Amino acid sequence: SRKNLDELQEFVKRYGAGALAWLKLTGDEVSSSLLKALGEETLKRLAGTAGARQGDAVLVVAGKQKTVAASLGALRNEIAKRHQLIPADTYAPLWVNQFPMFEFNEGDGRFYAMHHPFTSPLDEDLPSLERAVEGGEIELLASLRAKAYDPVINGVEMASGSIRIHRRDVQRLIFRALGMSEEEARARFGFFLDALEYGTPPHGGIAPGIDRLIMVRAGTDNMRDVIAFPKTAAAADLMIESPGEVEPQLLKELRIAITEK
Repeated sequence: SRKNLDELQEFVKRYGAGALAWLKLTGDEVSSSLLKALGEETLKRLAGTAGARQGDAVLVVAGKQKTVAASLGALRNEIAKRHQLIPADTYAPLWVNQFPMFEFNEGDGRFYAMHHPFTSPLDEDLPSLERAVEGGEIELLASLRAKAYDPVINGVEMASGSIRIHRRDVQRLIFRALGMSEEEARARFGFFLDALEYGTPPHGGIAPGIDRLIMVRAGTDNMRDVIAFPKTAAAADLMIESPGEVEPQLLKELRIAITEK
């Protein structure tokens, strides 16, 4: 209904979408918010591409890939919940791996580490990393994959981990890919580079979120439901009344001064 579409329109905006376009197939007719802009024939082709049949509706979000993926992914889950399409007491675990090594920031035109600059790239991607840094083929950074992994249950991340870089030459390439000079890398991470020089063994780890696991088992979407003393939306802890006033003597010992605007 139009009421439902209006509600979903507001829902996707929470995830950065500018608008939610729609089209519905009823009999031989196509109704759509894009009818005037695209025309009926184009909309029919769009419906065919989506695999829509009579009685179906197609929901469309346009924009940057990250925004579209986040808004449509959340929208799919929201519709499934409203229509009770998700089976109860069903757990679908999986591992997500080979995350992108870098992400491009259009604001300053640079690549940044997707996870952190100490995550190891896949061994088979090392030649591409060297070409990107040494050969100036910067665009190759977008195709590099990381030895990062997340276990997921029912779409909720249960933990996050990665295999770390243990080779100095690879770490040097990563720093250079991030626009860091040799001098800057030495000033910020000299101790780490020295440790790698002596031969660091391959190593990695993973950090589980026990509260997330309990949240899924309890059948709730809100982590606050499974935390004994959750903070408020303003990050205040009501049990210990934090944050609170700090005694002047404590601030003096720590050489911290508070200035009011």
